[in-house]
Amino acid sequence: MERTESRSIPWTIKYRPRTLKEVIGNREGIRKVVEWLKSWEIGPPKKRALLLYGPPGVGKTVAVEAASRDLNLELIESNASDYRRDSDIKSFAGLASQYSTLTGRRRVILLDEIDGISGSMDRGGLKAILSVIGNTRCPIVLTANDIFDPRFLPLRDKCLLIEFKRPSIREIVSHLKRICRLEGIEAEEQALRYIAEKSNGDVRSALNDLQAAAQGLNRLTVEDVLWLGYRNRKEEIFKILRTIFYSRDCVTVKQTVDRTNLDLDMLFEWIYENVPYHFESPFELSEAMEALALADLYRKRIRRTQSWSLLRYVIDLMTAGVALSRVGRTGRWIPFRFPQRIKMLSSTKKSREVLSKIGAKIGEKCHVSSHVAVRDILPYLRVIFQNDRRTAEGLTKWLELDRTMVNYILKS
Repeated sequence: MERTESRSIPWTIKYRPRTLKEVIGNREGIRKVVEWLKSWEIGPPKKRALLLYGPPGVGKTVAVEAASRDLNLELIESNASDYRRDSDIKSFAGLASQYSTLTGRRRVILLDEIDGISGSMDRGGLKAILSVIGNTRCPIVLTANDIFDPRFLPLRDKCLLIEFKRPSIREIVSHLKRICRLEGIEAEEQALRYIAEKSNGDVRSALNDLQAAAQGLNRLTVEDVLWLGYRNRKEEIFKILRTIFYSRDCVTVKQTVDRTNLDLDMLFEWIYENVPYHFESPFELSEAMEALALADLYRKRIRRTQSWSLLRYVIDLMTAGVALSRVGRTGRWIPFRFPQRIKMLSSTKKSREVLSKIGAKIGEKCHVSSHVAVRDILPYLRVIFQNDRRTAEGLTKWLELDRTMVNYILKS
């Protein structure tokens, strides 16, 4: 597989752990999971269900998947929110009543995201699941982010609880180094550490960030990942983009955008960057860019006249307007790209700050604006600093420039 094609596959899928050795962190929790699963070899233990709890992305689900492979168990995996009707519960009970499959392999049932049922499942359904756990003939593993809702007290009493904690920064960095090595990417240690710190212990999130930052690169520097500081993790930007690009329901698109706390200017940049890659038809691309162009005109008018009543038109055009531009369907997965304009501003932030300070110093001494100082005076200073050391030293003292400013003038 070519490297470019390889990088188009989501790395959370491509590098999903296959064995327990590949799971990041939580070695003690994993040891307890394996011990509990092995205890079924001599009969059902006192606690017939295992409840793994902890933040998203810390390895709860993949630990069960990997343990099933390592122990040669048949894993039956489903989401807890799927069990809402009596027929669903009966199906679940039927699976749990069988200790092994027709081939003789022992079975384990994984019921994912059990805390997600609180808003969609009545107490009778939860009671039925508790009954199944009490009579199960095969291991049942549940996962949850938060198990301390009072309604789950009976569930906690029925299960063996194992907490999965956030992996350390060191563990995540080590994992990211391995991925970079496999992808042929030379990465600065500080860049990977920055990604790990921003992930807040979420390995999936860190891997998504690494793939987004390394898109099209063979070398990853700190400057390439600084844009992560801009991101608001309260809403998954990729989820919003998927809705905008692939939903034809304007109501769904608008509701998704309304629920996000993402800055609209940031969202505009994301959409603008990705439209050319997700609209292959010239007609669709033209329609989508036309909607963005109109939205941008309204944005500029709002900034110029403070007419905030126009904001609703901006939102409609850049979201529903883009969504309705699609006529056909795309048959392949296309990775989203971080806005290059924001990435550029992030990577040049320090340089622009130094330039601004130089402009202010010159402007103060020459009684002009910083803009005029940078545009009309700084070019002459560059020539002087590069060719007349004595005069440059005098100007440095007069303008009160520090070493960083002098280096900027000499190298620019």
